[in-house]
Amino acid sequence: MPDLPHLLAFIAAGWLLNLTPGPDVLYVVTNSLRTGARAGIVAGLGITTGCFVHIFAAAVGVGTLMATSAAAFTVLKYIGAAYLLYLGVRMVLSRAPPPAELEESRGAATAVGDHSLKAIFLGGFWTNVLNPKVALFFLAFVPQFIAAGSEHAALYFVLLGVLFNLNAIPVNVGWALAAGWMARRGAVRKGMHWLDRAAGVLFIGFGLKLAFTDAPTVRIGR
Repeated sequence: MPDLPHLLAFIAAGWLLNLTPGPDVLYVVTNSLRTGARAGIVAGLGITTGCFVHIFAAAVGVGTLMATSAAAFTVLKYIGAAYLLYLGVRMVLSRAPPPAELEESRGAATAVGDHSLKAIFLGGFWTNVLNPKVALFFLAFVPQFIAAGSEHAALYFVLLGVLFNLNAIPVNVGWALAAGWMARRGAVRKGMHWLDRAAGVLFIGFGLKLAFTDAPTVRIGR
């Protein structure tokens, strides 16, 4: 494991990376604006769970396979891109609710059904699991804090990956609470269908960017 200064640097870098807007932040914020902070927090937990899959897969070599096999990377890349495009198109094509439904939705933020929360959680989970760039990120970032030739490199990789993932939770909760506060403002809720469409365009952009991403060469270790 890295010493304390390197460990603190790892934590600080992780927070900065998690604060950077991307598909994960957009997913949390969009769900919070639409349904309230509770939905955003659940979205963040789904994203975190998806990241755990990549962490443990990378530790056992699946992530390395994707980094070195163009075919494996391409298959998962297109599946992930298709899913992001599906989310984006669905948001873009969403219709504005009638005035009466808008009034009823003011109290919906505190009454999200279990089924809806499950769908939000699974959406965040699959958004990460189907994105090979998440696995490649862990393979590129985490080993920089593990000494070359370490006897327990796989164990340290898992521990640092888990630490990175847990540190992302308060960041996602912060995004969810901020967006949930905005969701309680009537002006934001009335324009929610336009926000949905804007978010949909961004998801389509993320999907297209992923679809045209070439498999990079990832250096394991330092």
